[in-house]
Amino acid sequence: MEMRLEGLSVDLGGRSILRALTLDVPSGQVVGLVGPNGSGKSTALRCVYRALSPSTGRVLVGEADLTAMGLRDAARHVAALTQEGGSDLDFTVEELVALGRAPHLRGNQPLGARERELCHQAMARMEVTHLARRGVLELSGGERQRVLVARALVQEPHVLVLDEPTNHLDVRHQLDLLGLLREVGVSVLVVLHDLNLAAAACDVIGVLSEGSLVAAGPPDKVLTEHTLREVFGVEATVVAHPLTGDPQLLYRLPHFEKGLRWNTHG
Repeated sequence: MEMRLEGLSVDLGGRSILRALTLDVPSGQVVGLVGPNGSGKSTALRCVYRALSPSTGRVLVGEADLTAMGLRDAARHVAALTQEGGSDLDFTVEELVALGRAPHLRGNQPLGARERELCHQAMARMEVTHLARRGVLELSGGERQRVLVARALVQEPHVLVLDEPTNHLDVRHQLDLLGLLREVGVSVLVVLHDLNLAAAACDVIGVLSEGSLVAAGPPDKVLTEHTLREVFGVEATVVAHPLTGDPQLLYRLPHFEKGLRWNTHG
């Protein structure tokens, strides 16, 4: 189902954090938000999963105005993996994953056969089935991240939003997760810092700078040397991946000449 961020602005403490952001997330596509620290990426996501109310604008899922829904109804549309998504309570892995069904159940209604099967499939997909009886607080950061993705999948959302989902993951699980985002069949809005991963995983990339959207489109049209210089303040050469054709960024370290070393002896 398509999602549209329409004219989102957020003002906090007298500062404009997000400025009139309009961005479409087409049905079944992966849209990435990139930008320097403090550019408004996480703020935009918080408006989508209802942790923040925008000062102006709205979030539409299909024809429904997400910002006007109750939290329970909104949670049936949107599942979120946030940077603060860990649990302070020592649930077991299977208990935490099962919480993804909470928006669809009433009170203390137990999981039915379908819910249990959804949990089993999600844990298997994220390779955490063997951790089912472990306490969440015992897990490594990467293991916990995969459990939280499984919980989001169990929620059966129309839209999945993820804020830096590759944090704490090793390279293999980073690639597995980003590959999964292209297969889940829902609209995905994801914040990523690694621009090469964003180029490989996303159908569309939106670049934020100081709260404003400065570019949006396919990765090869957006991740240009000019944008990297002007928005991120880095020098890089953009080349095509030899297998996929995706743009890949080759960075140059600032003020570095090959063979030059610091004089550590004064």
